Amino acid sequence: MPTSNILASVFGRSPIGPIQKHITTVHQCALQLEPFFQAVFAEEWETACEVQQEITKFEHEADAIKRSIRRSLPKSLFLPVPRTDLLEIVTVQDKVANRAKDIAGLVLGRKMVIPESMHEAFITYVRLSIATTAQALKAIHELDELLETGFQGREVDLVEKMVEELDNIESETDRDQVKIRRMLFDLEQTLPPVDVMFLYQIIEWVGDLADRASRVGSYLQLLLAR
Repeated sequence: MPTSNILASVFGRSPIGPIQKHITTVHQCALQLEPFFQAVFAEEWETACEVQQEITKFEHEADAIKRSIRRSLPKSLFLPVPRTDLLEIVTVQDKVANRAKDIAGLVLGRKMVIPESMHEAFITYVRLSIATTAQALKAIHELDELLETGFQGREVDLVEKMVEELDNIESETDRDQVKIRRMLFDLEQTLPPVDVMFLYQIIEWVGDLADRASRVGSYLQLLLAR
């Protein structure tokens, strides 16, 4: 079989396709955090367990896609962007799914109860964090167009604006994290100290998910700068 056909059988029309499929799966993984925390707020642990299993399923799917990309992207393949940069993007994307799994696993494992007075602000914070993965997904799905235009012209401007918006959402998540930590600080004297310690951990991890998603944008900027 000619080399081009082998390539097509692995990657389809574009080597970017599997990377886009990977970030789509990663985003699906992160999306489950909202119904997961809604179940946690209601202390519906059976439902929370079902959603946690969905998160784990998507994380495993993302892992499988990542391994497939690493195995299938030949070193000799001519690409308009460095092979190592594409592999780095996949690695960064994968860490988002890993963090979503970490969050759900810890909360469910300890059956953590989040104070009711924090619910509204907390779910807003979770949604903002998920919004960063949605924006990363949107930006990565422009890679095809970037390739077609040779990383030049209006498409570059469009992607730069998307990355800028990704940074803005991540900054907003940081501000929300400060607010949520302050709310917990005001309540911590009324809560078991161990619970407080793990709640701070979860707050940090939700912010870290957004931070990891924003790094996808950082790698895109590196591609644009080359």
